[in-house]
Amino acid sequence: MEAEILIVDDDDAIRDAMQEFLDIYGYKSIGVSSAEKAVELLRIKPIQVIITDILLPGMDGLQLTDLIKNDYDIDIIVMTGYSGDYSYEEAISKGASDFVFKPVRFEELVLRLKRVLRERKLTNERVHMLEKLKKLSITDGLTRLYNSRHFYNQLKGEVDRSNRYKHPLSLLILDIDHFKDYNDSHGHLEGDKVLIRIGQVVKPLLRKMDSAYRYGGEEFTIILPETDGNEAQTVAQRIRKAVKMEKFLPESSAPETITISLGVTEYSPGEDVSALIQRADKALYKSKEGGRDRVSALFVN
Repeated sequence: MEAEILIVDDDDAIRDAMQEFLDIYGYKSIGVSSAEKAVELLRIKPIQVIITDILLPGMDGLQLTDLIKNDYDIDIIVMTGYSGDYSYEEAISKGASDFVFKPVRFEELVLRLKRVLRERKLTNERVHMLEKLKKLSITDGLTRLYNSRHFYNQLKGEVDRSNRYKHPLSLLILDIDHFKDYNDSHGHLEGDKVLIRIGQVVKPLLRKMDSAYRYGGEEFTIILPETDGNEAQTVAQRIRKAVKMEKFLPESSAPETITISLGVTEYSPGEDVSALIQRADKALYKSKEGGRDRVSALFVN
């Protein structure tokens, strides 16, 4: 994306000359005469770098820098002709990315702008890489659902929120019926396709606040915040029916139907997270014992 540069200076001649010079170097720039006008502009237009004079009518350049660094992801180059009154350290402590003295040599300003933009790009790439690594660390590589490690962390967080705000919280555990037989008949690659597809079927049936996880092997878990046990059973039945409607096409074989068994439970205020998981697991076992392809629920009496 092309960088947008905002120049803040109450001297029209300096501001216009600076814009013309930046335009020659291919930068897209806008000029305003006060910090207040700059703040108004930021509400409606994305800006990557601000070049501002310190001495401005009304709010000065350091106050503007302080305000912007608190509310926006914008780099700031501060200019001053009053080297005795303002120091480099003061500007940097407010969050400025660089500091130049007037009269500004435009060639020097462009070099500093290039450095700021280069460092900004590197920082954004680093943040993006860290976000990607974080996502990979909590994602199951096969199904692209969250993994079991993230499940435990997220469930603990949801339990804390449930206790704090007195909102209901439900948990589903589902297991693919006769999955070992399917793997033995068609091979693990075909079994992996089933796991992937079930993840794809489940996700669209959930709200944004809900989250699905590959718990391990052919088991999945689903956390349903602000959902009581009766509502959770409705969600579970919807998922069970959606999976059963899918036709799986293993190579060199006729289409097959896969069914799942589900266990449902609701969090009881004050209980341990492990007790909640164990109760959902018992509900799942109840579905298995009852003939599979069904939903069973267990709640605290």
